[in-house]
Amino acid sequence: MSSPGNGQHATFNLKAVVQETGLKPDTLRAWERRYGLPQPERTEGGHRLYSQRDIEILKWLVARQDEGMSISRAINLWNQLEAEGKDPLLIDALGESSSNIPPPVFTGGEKTREVCIGWVNACLDFDEQRAEQILNQAFAIFSQEVVCFEILQRGLIEIGDGWHKGKITVQQEHFASALARRKLEGLVAATPPPSRSGRFIVACAPGEEHSFNPLLISFLLRRHGWEALYLGADVPAHTMELTVAQTKPQLVILTAQQLATAANLREMALLLRQTHVHVAYGGLIFNLWPAIRRRIPAYFLGERLDTILQSIEKQMSLLGAMPQAEPLPEIWQQALDHFQDQRLKIESLVWDMLKTEDMAYEHLVNANTIIGRNIRAALILGDIKFIGASFAWVKGLFIADEFSKPQLVRYFRAYYQAAQYHLDEKGRPIVEWLGNLVESA
Repeated sequence: MSSPGNGQHATFNLKAVVQETGLKPDTLRAWERRYGLPQPERTEGGHRLYSQRDIEILKWLVARQDEGMSISRAINLWNQLEAEGKDPLLIDALGESSSNIPPPVFTGGEKTREVCIGWVNACLDFDEQRAEQILNQAFAIFSQEVVCFEILQRGLIEIGDGWHKGKITVQQEHFASALARRKLEGLVAATPPPSRSGRFIVACAPGEEHSFNPLLISFLLRRHGWEALYLGADVPAHTMELTVAQTKPQLVILTAQQLATAANLREMALLLRQTHVHVAYGGLIFNLWPAIRRRIPAYFLGERLDTILQSIEKQMSLLGAMPQAEPLPEIWQQALDHFQDQRLKIESLVWDMLKTEDMAYEHLVNANTIIGRNIRAALILGDIKFIGASFAWVKGLFIADEFSKPQLVRYFRAYYQAAQYHLDEKGRPIVEWLGNLVESA
């Protein structure tokens, strides 16, 4: 250990340390209580006094968090280096830490799972104060990345799954999403000014309302020194060209979670390609159906959001000729053109067949919109099966409380019959898919 002459003399009070490190008092106390680091002295009145070395230790821990480590792993690394007779501060100052510090892992272990469950339950109870308290405590223990990935993102996935299964209401899902976005927006706003060259635009594809992941990407980019312009959900394609001309980004990052918005993403990528702008993309739908990637004229950023920074850095170093998309086979182009010509007739016949059923008019309108939009997207992307091969899968496209299973079966049977009536040989792939869907019900 260093001598008092090397910064061991305790002269700084808690307020000074907070100002120097940017850490909150609750965080400092939590680290001291849980991990024994740092170990400030106490005045006769019980107030903490910190040395310069204590401050440097805290800055070292914050730096490890910025690299994606949880606080527990960072402190374990500190203790390991000291046990080996090394001074972690000297190692870091000499630029040798990269060989000793494990790669970033955005996980806090089983403890984050417990915190995530608590946060989800608070959201489902509409208990905003408890949800905020849980997150504030989590930020005092874990890195910001860990909280975002292991608590917020994981919690939203679980809540979304419950909504699709009809176990969670739309109001509960919206409440949780709003809290998560608000917290993440606060983190984005608190990031320092850019320190690296390169400007990014991050946006949801047209029609895509799931904005947490692109907001998280923006946070990660800013946290690592890049300038990221976040445009939000459902960004229209027709004005994107003007935005790109005004901001001149090195890369536009687009996200889509659903089949329909993946088709919209493709159309936006084609538009931006004409302006010689590089585009990268990602999202759940491209993980579920990897074949869709062949139809997107852009760089795929990978299946994992926690490694997206590495993917972006790789793409930035390889920017050159723009990726090509495979052309749409004639069978799908013909089916697409024919379906778009006949879509209104099909939907009108479905309405005539079901208007005496116990189905609300607005629910039928929504159903026609959903199935028509997804058929169109699947054909644009090159295979009707991208919608799903089974009734159980396709049922997940619909709001759980709008249709019972028997009602949905009757709806698809009517749509199948209407498609048989109005589509000719060019629409055969659509009719066959609908027939298989009805059989699987």
